[in-house]
Amino acid sequence: MIDHVSFGVADLDASRRFYDAALAPLGYRYLRGSATTAGYGDDDAAFWIVAAQRPVPPDPASGLHVCFRAPSRKAVEAFHAAALAAGGRDNGAPGERDYEPGYYAAFVIDPDGYRIEAYCGPAE
Repeated sequence: MIDHVSFGVADLDASRRFYDAALAPLGYRYLRGSATTAGYGDDDAAFWIVAAQRPVPPDPASGLHVCFRAPSRKAVEAFHAAALAAGGRDNGAPGERDYEPGYYAAFVIDPDGYRIEAYCGPAE
């Protein structure tokens, strides 16, 4: 349904360092970009960060966040640790959530204040 999602960021280099580290444990990597863009994915770039003059201000009460699928619980845990080590802020340690049985996730806040999640389900 969705081909890709783009986030405007204030500092592309800082965001690249963060996403390079945070997404690696999930099996996603920088695939292509330019001086003002960076695209991430596994075989095609589906998540983009874009240098923006006026990034959308983060709003914790908006409910807006992006969730990345993880191949395992260990990958969720590694995502969380890597994101924090790369300058992210904790927004929910790895663990089961009551959204549905077996929902295992971790939450961080990226350098621009956007809420980021890694998730795996019961069969993953």
